[in-house]
Amino acid sequence: EFDMLLKELEALEKKYPEFITADSPTQHVGSDLDKSDDKGKEFEQYPHRYPMLSLGNTYDIPEVEAFAGRVAKDIGNRFTYSCELKFDGTAISLTYENGKLLRAVTRGDGESGDDVTANVRTIGSIPLTLTGDYPAEFEIRGEIFMPYASFDRLNSEREAAGEQLFANPRNAAAGTLKQQQSSIVAKRGLDC
Repeated sequence: EFDMLLKELEALEKKYPEFITADSPTQHVGSDLDKSDDKGKEFEQYPHRYPMLSLGNTYDIPEVEAFAGRVAKDIGNRFTYSCELKFDGTAISLTYENGKLLRAVTRGDGESGDDVTANVRTIGSIPLTLTGDYPAEFEIRGEIFMPYASFDRLNSEREAAGEQLFANPRNAAAGTLKQQQSSIVAKRGLDC
């Protein structure tokens, strides 16, 4: 039923392109409605509002204690922190204006990165429109990754087609995000 409704929407948008919106489901699932010739096209560079620095790795408790000591020296002892496992993917900066996804930019060199907004729009876990209470201008950073299930499925498909396999999910995620056709990105199963 969903597929039939989506096909109906695609037909309507093809007939009436002036009514296509950025948050249309056809844009979210990597529709080929934007059939521009992307062969050889490079991504536009976009500067980060604030530098996008790399995170440092910590491997043992003494390193965490040393970090806490440096923080306490700068801001005093009134702080808390939480730790979580790192997803091994590719860093992304998402900018929302008035609750709408405006731009998605890779880390790049930390000062500027590639504008991959069209591809990020195909990742179902990234909202195109925010709900709830949020500021008019909102930037959030995260990690785009390829779950093992998507990685295994993709490599099985590549093996069956006689194509070279991806070495690991991190490289597959980064390579997928840099595809020039968002319809390919949509099929690969990225998450954020």
